[in-house]
Amino acid sequence: MALIWFLPLFLVFLMVGLPVVFGMLAAPGLILWLNGQERDLTLLYRNLYNGMDSFPLMAIPFFMLAGELMNRGGITLRLVEFAQALMGHFRGGLAHVNILSSMLFAGLSGSAVADTSALGSMLIPAMEKQGYTRRFAAAITAASSVIGPIIPPSGIMIIYAYVMGESVAALFLAGIVPGILVGLGLMAVVKLMADKYDFPIAARRQTWPERGQASLKAFFPLMTPVIILGGILGGVFTPTEAAAVAAVYALIISLFVLRTMKVADLPDVLGRAALTSAVVLLLVGAAMSFKTVVSLSQTPQMMADWILTLTANPLLLLLMINLLLFVVGMFLDAGPAIIILAPILGPVFTGMGVDSVHFAIIMCVNLTVGLATPPMGLVLFVASAVSGEKVMTIARAILPFLAVEVFVIFLITYIPAISMTIPRLTGFAD
Repeated sequence: MALIWFLPLFLVFLMVGLPVVFGMLAAPGLILWLNGQERDLTLLYRNLYNGMDSFPLMAIPFFMLAGELMNRGGITLRLVEFAQALMGHFRGGLAHVNILSSMLFAGLSGSAVADTSALGSMLIPAMEKQGYTRRFAAAITAASSVIGPIIPPSGIMIIYAYVMGESVAALFLAGIVPGILVGLGLMAVVKLMADKYDFPIAARRQTWPERGQASLKAFFPLMTPVIILGGILGGVFTPTEAAAVAAVYALIISLFVLRTMKVADLPDVLGRAALTSAVVLLLVGAAMSFKTVVSLSQTPQMMADWILTLTANPLLLLLMINLLLFVVGMFLDAGPAIIILAPILGPVFTGMGVDSVHFAIIMCVNLTVGLATPPMGLVLFVASAVSGEKVMTIARAILPFLAVEVFVIFLITYIPAISMTIPRLTGFAD
């Protein structure tokens, strides 16, 4: 029973500023040591490596490498030009371009941080030059970047599938419509604000030949998600192999087709991808060790029993869990939160008849939105670094966009067909 104290201790470590990865190891390690469980203590730190030693998780560094290659190779710029050719003539056009670019970039990297960094460095100065306030430009960039981990490929969905034994393909397919809904919702807010505040028009309406030219420039980048999803769904390769193919494809496109990157750029690209991947995989390994102690402490069973004492109505429980996940997402990164909470909450809801893929999408989308939620939303800090605005200034400006994203979360929660139709039609869900 003493093991249950590792959770409060973990929260204390987070509040005093200890990095998450060390908190996830130190809190259970200290309790196990005080409890005289040296054998379990050894198991805890052994699982740090075992948690990373997984073939499915190899997809994460490959997708990150693909994102770095595309960013360095100027592929991001071509996506922005394509988005501007389609939507730049609307009032508030550059804000719409920002959102559409995030939706397109999501199909390449699957990372909200990469989206904020890559698109923000281009679009925030451009929006400011056209007369938008810097805080608004940073806010729309941060808000739209959460689409990255929702539309496939998605790093956090790979982590969820690894932890819970779900099909990566099913989760990828289930994320398509929710990601598009988030993008359309953000565009609706921009439309209302553009009419009210008289936002500028980014560019004249492009002719169809000009749009066709922009489409040709973006053709090879836009083929990336087609190759990834087509290969997985067609049974040609596994998600991990698909990630490797995406990295090789990005390398070939950048070096030999578009010729926007040189061989001399590769060491820096590889170094950046390796550093980012190391951080993520170390977090996953620590979270898997943390999960070991969660199981030893019987926390999932106690949590399930406690939740069921509140109400037996699955609709009310889903509302409560959404609120819980939203609060957790304010303070904890999506990856560790999934590894810690999915084994606790997932079995409770699947036992009540909620489809496991449906619950996975609810959890992934909710925690992804948390990346843009104050006070600790990671993309807020990235947007702050890119724009030079204070985090709390961006946090205030992002509130209307967060309201739309929360609304989409509840739509996904209570209308399962939104996320489940495509997986069911393709035979990847019951």
